Amino acid sequence: MTLRVLGVDPGLTRCGVGVVDVEPNRTARLVHVSVIRTDPELELEKRLLELGAGLEQLLDEFKPDAVALERVFAQQNLRTVMGTAQASGVVLLLAARQHLAVGLHTPSEVKASVTGYGSADKKQVATMVARVLGLAKPPTPADASDALALAICHAWKSGVAAPGSRGTASLTPAQQAWRAAERSAGKSVPPRRLDA
Repeated sequence: MTLRVLGVDPGLTRCGVGVVDVEPNRTARLVHVSVIRTDPELELEKRLLELGAGLEQLLDEFKPDAVALERVFAQQNLRTVMGTAQASGVVLLLAARQHLAVGLHTPSEVKASVTGYGSADKKQVATMVARVLGLAKPPTPADASDALALAICHAWKSGVAAPGSRGTASLTPAQQAWRAAERSAGKSVPPRRLDA
């Protein structure tokens, strides 16, 4: 069964949004990618309203099975963290209204899942996103490719696999590297289903 995931790289000025369909054999196909922009000169509440309207339109149009969102983490720039957290809150609210499962993923988790290397740079992530999705070139800006990377990561980590497959044979090399890294860190990594 195909899993459709809406990935969101949250931000107030630029919010990357990507929708992918992932098949049981883990192949992924691009459905949509865009960036929702808001004017920094507007009041905060109006920016959040615009962001919410854009996201709600995409949720209604593409009807994803799940939402993947970058987990907010501490940075030097408090203003950036606040904007990211506020945008994330809008995403979480809209997903909850539509009864969608939400996966929160750290940047290093997404990088490791897509490239096999948790410290990959944005260019490496964008290149692998293009390769995974069969695109001629990486999506731009970086917010767009990051959103797609989130969606791919979420689908792969959610246990999308061939029916009856529980091993690593159906995993990509990057996914196998991620599983090996988690195991060496002492984490349990059983396959998970969204409906479990």
